[in-house]
Amino acid sequence: METLIKKALESVSVDYVEIHLEEREHSQVYFAGKELDSIGINSSYGGNIRAFYKGGWGFVSFNDPKRIIEYVKIAEKQARLTSPGNGGLRQLAPFKGETYLEMEDDPRKITIQEKYDLIKHYNDILLGAPKIITTKTGYEDTFIRRYFYDNLGSETVEERVYSGIRFSAYAKDGANVQIAFDTIGETEGWHTALGHEQEVEKVAKDAVDLLKAEKVEAGKYTVIADPKLAGVFAHEAFGHLSEADHIYENEKIKKIMKLGKRFGVDELSIVDDGTIKGKRGYYAYDDEGIPSQKTYLIKDGILVGRLHSKETAYKMGENLTGNARAITYAYPPIVRMSCTYIEGRDKSFEEMISEIDDGIYAVAALGGMTELEQFTFSSAKAYKIKNGKVDRMLRDVILTGNVFETLMNIDAIGNDQQLFGGLGGCGKNGQFPLPVSDGSPHIRIKNVIIGGK
Repeated sequence: METLIKKALESVSVDYVEIHLEEREHSQVYFAGKELDSIGINSSYGGNIRAFYKGGWGFVSFNDPKRIIEYVKIAEKQARLTSPGNGGLRQLAPFKGETYLEMEDDPRKITIQEKYDLIKHYNDILLGAPKIITTKTGYEDTFIRRYFYDNLGSETVEERVYSGIRFSAYAKDGANVQIAFDTIGETEGWHTALGHEQEVEKVAKDAVDLLKAEKVEAGKYTVIADPKLAGVFAHEAFGHLSEADHIYENEKIKKIMKLGKRFGVDELSIVDDGTIKGKRGYYAYDDEGIPSQKTYLIKDGILVGRLHSKETAYKMGENLTGNARAITYAYPPIVRMSCTYIEGRDKSFEEMISEIDDGIYAVAALGGMTELEQFTFSSAKAYKIKNGKVDRMLRDVILTGNVFETLMNIDAIGNDQQLFGGLGGCGKNGQFPLPVSDGSPHIRIKNVIIGGK
């Protein structure tokens, strides 16, 4: 196969061509309530060709690698047809690298029966709680081996394995139905899924407690966001704005996202880092063969960086960051995050709470949306803060606002940073779910608009 690939690359007649091959093996077990919803193991093999010519791209995905030379010609033709006549790519010197798995508890070694037994155990815990009417509980693992070649001489091969669990509980009291959920997943191996009975029990308890939680009063509050919610905020509200393909195409955002501009207090730093081994957002090389790296987006309150592909780095005259990613070989890589987080500082959670007379402690994210600089997030649960102490549980807490104003209103950053993965992922341009991580310490934000009764 390597001989055929090199022959195909030798025949290239445009500026740039890259060839991807991907092997994938996936297993899953899911319960819906008392019923086994799905179980199985499947595998796939395929690849794609991307060709670039003076600003135009061609893309072909395939399952028959024997026809690679033919597919290169098709991609080249597409690139010529779409070319505006100018444009380029920022390139590194040709690079060769290999990253293979070295994992004692590779989840592929675990039988599907063991995976079934584990998830049934967690599901039974949820179903055993009072007022829980149904559940959604699952395990997944995915092994990927990706090969990358380009006509400039770069070659990489990388193996990764993702594994984890998710669990949701639905509680009902009359017409009142509430949901609580959690998900845990990384690139560390089978043990990632083990020993989570306490977290499962907590999800069931949260769902039941939400039945009697008060609805929040609408208003403007000082809010403490827990590490999960703050991490989602860093990813959704700011991380996507830092993806350079959003910036160079939008004059308004280009003016707002000007490097050197102040975006927060001196203590605020937001990072995207694909090099953190074991995390769901980790990878050695992106899907353009560029090594992953740590990129500061905001450092000490100042906007200092953004995320790039080869094309966006060229168009904006900036350095490569290794953030061109695709969910599978069936899609072309686009600019995506890896592990996006707010760096920790020195404030304790207890200090933050003690300085608030009337506020809200918002925990985790149930859902949300962003539209350029505007955001809306629903917390999974929340608590009233009264006279410096955490008080009663609240529900239906919706946080909304302008991301840039909100960043400027962060007035305390905790010392308890955490990073989270899970079985979900990021969605963009029809590519979902891309494995990512996010995180933060607790953060305190002034003047947050809260929707409610």
